[in-house]
Amino acid sequence: MRSELLVAATWCVASSQVALGNDNDREFTDDFPIEDCNFVARGGNPFFDLTPGRQLYLSNQQCVAEGECDELEELWITALAETRNVVIGDGGRKREITTRVVEEKETADGELVEISRNFFATCRPSNDVYYFGEEVDIYEDGEIVSHEGEWLAGRDQAKPGIIMPDSGFLIGSRYYQELAPGVALDRAEHVEIDLKIQTPAGSFRDCIQVTETTPLEPGDESTKRYCPHIGLIADDDLLLQAVYEPKEDARKVVRLRDSKE
Repeated sequence: MRSELLVAATWCVASSQVALGNDNDREFTDDFPIEDCNFVARGGNPFFDLTPGRQLYLSNQQCVAEGECDELEELWITALAETRNVVIGDGGRKREITTRVVEEKETADGELVEISRNFFATCRPSNDVYYFGEEVDIYEDGEIVSHEGEWLAGRDQAKPGIIMPDSGFLIGSRYYQELAPGVALDRAEHVEIDLKIQTPAGSFRDCIQVTETTPLEPGDESTKRYCPHIGLIADDDLLLQAVYEPKEDARKVVRLRDSKE
């Protein structure tokens, strides 16, 4: 059996098999070893936890307080108890994958902006987390006005992407997180490791930084930072404020401290 590191490293350097754009676009890996995966709707890895009931709360409170942001943006990311079955093509056969539903709720100055339901599953034995699609509700004045960006692996030529690798986090690795041609083509590049980052929720070590882009919006770029055993702690101006951990069917806020304490 191949080691977890070898499995992860293999897809990181694999050549592109699907033409998604120009030559620069094809530098991002879009061919992953799905056939080697035993997918489960739990677990995740230290940078991307799929434990049901776990919630991250991020906001740009500091940016607003410093006068650098015009509105208060808030983001709640919750791994729900709910699962979603997704049928994909795998080696010429149909394969049904049970995925974990992770809800993202975004507001601006208290007004609901977007709710998305994202579908993730853990690849065993590598513990890479794959992305199988999302349902999107975009709001204006309390009403749903769009579902822009919705996609589902197995439909309209869409395929699973990688949202977060486990043991194969290599500087310079580039890969597609979403593989829905013409609809959703977010992609990631590993740019920094071994970061120490301070947020209102605490101080974290051994963190990583990912730059996200998409060929559908050339020039648009997003920076995300993740820390082990926490997950997403920074999304551009949004910083982690608190983590709610499930405990005996009740959530309690966990105020995180520097690892030295």
